[in-house]
Amino acid sequence: MAVPHGPAGVGEARHRMRKELRAGGVPDSVIDDAVLILSELLSNAYRHGRPLSRDNRDSRDKGERGADDPGLVRAAWRMDGRGRLTVEVTDGGGPTRPFPATPSVTARGGRGLNIINALSQDWGVRDATGEVTVWAALSARAGFATRVDPGPAATLGFPGLTEFGDLTGLSDLSDLSDLT
Repeated sequence: MAVPHGPAGVGEARHRMRKELRAGGVPDSVIDDAVLILSELLSNAYRHGRPLSRDNRDSRDKGERGADDPGLVRAAWRMDGRGRLTVEVTDGGGPTRPFPATPSVTARGGRGLNIINALSQDWGVRDATGEVTVWAALSARAGFATRVDPGPAATLGFPGLTEFGDLTGLSDLSDLSDLT
């Protein structure tokens, strides 16, 4: 689908994706991950990429928004025969190539591709003349999409405590009362 190059297109694309994937019987947990991935990809296209040039719009883009609209990107999702859902966003490219950043703890942004990496099985970038497509693929059959294993402390409900070896053997949460 063609969406405006900017924040207005994100909500429209999320709503349509959620509706179509639900109708296709995709589990809600996978839909939630796919919608988050789509949001991150569209936000990155808006912040770091240019809209598609008129030459790089296909007939569907022109028909949906009108050939005069100066700022469009394409959002797409599809399921393959193996139960793999691919989400992609195509824009007019930008001054840099998409890559995961390592933002500081207080940074307001820079986590998008890391989020995509954590939620998807695979992701990448395809270049074509006048456009760049960033895609991510996840399993649509799993109850939950692939997750990063936070370690044994996560089973206690404290995912940030993995570096404290003396807490991993605790049998219940009442043993944590001495920590406060």
